[in-house]
Formats: sequence, structure tokens, C-alpha cells
Amino acid sequence: MSIAERLAEVREEIRTAALAAGRDPEGVRLVAVSKTRPAADVIDAFRAGQIIFGENYVQELRAKAPEVKKSVEWHFIGHLQSNKVRQIAGLVSMIHSVDRLSLAEEISRQWGRLSLSCDILVQVNISGEITKSGTTAENALQLVRDIAVLPNLRIRGLMTMPPFFDDPEAARPFFAGLRQLAELIDSEDIPGVEMKELSMGMSGDFEAAIGEGATLVRVGTAIFGERR
Repeated sequence: MSIAERLAEVREEIRTAALAAGRDPEGVRLVAVSKTRPAADVIDAFRAGQIIFGENYVQELRAKAPEVKKSVEWHFIGHLQSNKVRQIAGLVSMIHSVDRLSLAEEISRQWGRLSLSCDILVQVNISGEITKSGTTAENALQLVRDIAVLPNLRIRGLMTMPPFFDDPEAARPFFAGLRQLAELIDSEDIPGVEMKELSMGMSGDFEAAIGEGATLVRVGTAIFGERR
């Protein structure tokens, strides 16, 4: 199958999952995870109507973006080191993986140098796995409060990665936990903070994530095939 055909399948699966959950399919956006894929694949997906692409590695994004030369929207979804923020300042429209105050401060600093603002999501390690990045569910509210006072940032919501399960439904409680945490934070009415975005769900479990309120699903393999 071509990238365009797989993309159409994924879009239909997103639509079906949203309708099954009683949601408007327009409320779920697809982030095509293009890490390790060549620029040509990104261009193919763009020609098939895909706009948002997610990258995990700074150097790869820096090399790929100039090759694409299309009106795509880049999201950074991987673990981000503070000393590499400068390299993607102004290049990405959203960072999904802000998990500590020091990182947020550097993002604010680097975007401020360009007189721009960056949309961010706070990454929460909802499962508590030691191999996963993210603040804890217990510390998330305070982290949001601390970040909210920084200029040049807009907190738009939360992101998580659940444990891997053979049965996608097993991940549902983790998705529900992130939604409940977002609702708790939203109820605090912190100035400048929105909880409109929930970035959760990947190729194997995005239908369950949509059922629990995902607004951004990060899908790579189902669109581009196995990683190279």
C-alpha cells in the first residue's frame, strides 16, 4: 500500500473511533510521526493532505525540514534536552514533551529571542514507568503553575505514553487518567493555561485513546510502515 492509501485508512479509523465515542471527528487531529523517514515520505503524506508531522530527534528534524519545503506544521514529540532547544526555536509550532521547569524556561528564552511564543504540552508519566519521561501525576499541577508564569509559552494541554500492551484496551485506564488529570488542572482556572489538547494514542492504541478524549494522536508505523 502507498502512504496515501495507509493515511486514508488511518483517517477513516480515527473517524470511526470518534463517532463510536460520540465525538466530532474534527476534534481529533492526526500527527504523522515521521521520525527515521526520509523527507520524500513526508512530502508524499503532505500531498495526500497530511499537515502535522511529529519528530523525535532534533538533528533529524533540522536536516529534514529544509528538504520538505512545504507548508507543514512540525511538532516535536520526543525527549528534548535543554541545550538543544535553540536549534528548533521557531521551527516547531508545538512541543509535546515538556516535563520539567528548566526545559520550559529554556523554551521561553529561545522563543523570546525571536519575539515568538510556543505552544506546549506538559508530558505526564501517568504509568509511573521508570523508562518513561514525564512529570508525575502528583507533580503535574504544580509544574503547570510554575510554567504558566513564563512568557513566550502557551500551555495547551497534556501528553502521555502508556505502557505497551498486546491488547490496546488495556491502555484505556491510562488515557482516562490523563483526561481526568487535565480536568482537574482545568478546574483550577490558572491564568493563561488551557487544557484543550490531549496528546495520547499511537499506531496500536489510538482508537482507545480517542474513546478517552484524545485530541492529538501520534501515528507513525500505520502510515509509513515499519521504521527503517
